[in-house]
Amino acid sequence: MSFQIARILRPTSKEIIFLCIGSDRSTGDSFGPLVGTMLRENQVPYHVFGTLADPVHALNLKSVLKEIKKQFKNPFIFGIDACLGGYHQTGSIILAKGPFRPGEAMNKSLPILGDYHLKAVVNYLDPLLPQQSLNDTRLHTVMNLAKITTRIIVKSV
Repeated sequence: MSFQIARILRPTSKEIIFLCIGSDRSTGDSFGPLVGTMLRENQVPYHVFGTLADPVHALNLKSVLKEIKKQFKNPFIFGIDACLGGYHQTGSIILAKGPFRPGEAMNKSLPILGDYHLKAVVNYLDPLLPQQSLNDTRLHTVMNLAKITTRIIVKSV
């Protein structure tokens, strides 16, 4: 996957932004801020928005996107977020071209964003209690996925 990300990032002349979405107030949703923090610690040569200290979440996403548009002219946005999936998908990392909608499993109406995105399936989706699925996610799973994702991105630089 590092090779794939390198092939995505290297040809672009645009400013590259890793937009790591989530909240540290929910174990399952902390994947994005954990990755953002680890990317900053590894000093990747790209702009990183969304860390444990300064998360990008449902309540501030629109204002962060406005700030990015003010600060950067037509940037390349690489979205990173947790997601829920089927039981056997837990632990998967999905890389996809095009935008995605953060908060989809929670039925949140948030802006669609990203030129590319990477999602980690942190837990299975309980259709009756989706928020509980995020809250009941094991920290061990989220930490491992965040470490793997960070390694993949750092190797792609």
